[in-house]
Amino acid sequence: MSLFNIGGRFFWASLSDKLGRKLTYVVFFVLGFVMYASLPVSGSAGSIALFVAAACIILSMYGGGFATIPAYLADLFGTQMVGAIHGRLLTAWATAGILGPVVVNYMRDYQLSLGIPREQVYNQTMYILAGMLVFGLMCNLMIRPVASKWFMTDEELAEEKRLAHERAQQSKEGELMPVHGGGGAAVAVMTSPSKVMLAWLAVGLPLSWGVWVTLQKALILFK
Repeated sequence: MSLFNIGGRFFWASLSDKLGRKLTYVVFFVLGFVMYASLPVSGSAGSIALFVAAACIILSMYGGGFATIPAYLADLFGTQMVGAIHGRLLTAWATAGILGPVVVNYMRDYQLSLGIPREQVYNQTMYILAGMLVFGLMCNLMIRPVASKWFMTDEELAEEKRLAHERAQQSKEGELMPVHGGGGAAVAVMTSPSKVMLAWLAVGLPLSWGVWVTLQKALILFK
């Protein structure tokens, strides 16, 4: 599931460049509905492979949704303000991350109190989550381009561009360092290829080891 979470960020975000963001999210909600609704069926049938496959696809779309939403926001609002808008959206995302488990646990405890067998207590919850995805699908379909009344005036846009240019210049100047003996001249500090390679190895080797260990442990489920 963790590998599909990682892979989904690359796969779905790349696919959204072809399909468009809105259509990609339609796929998320429709396919997610099918996968959530299939979990009780595959679980009751005792099919571990189908159950794990559905869960992995769901996790791939979780990662893909997280990776695709910045591009979706940029398409709707432009790149200039996407940072602030993305922050607000992540606040909603985090709220769902708190409320979601609360709803799931409440439903589980409620069904246990009714005497429902433990292996069946999540069935109803999966159908409720599938219903939430239908609601999300309707919200996604209702999204429209930003109304013209919210557009910045030419003067406001020019001022924002001026401020952005100044910030970029300050950032660039901060990356320059004086050369001793050179009359105070400044040169850009370049990162050597060997340091770049070491940085990639520092990330790539643990990730590769984690992928290998994860695959070994996942294969145990199917033996």
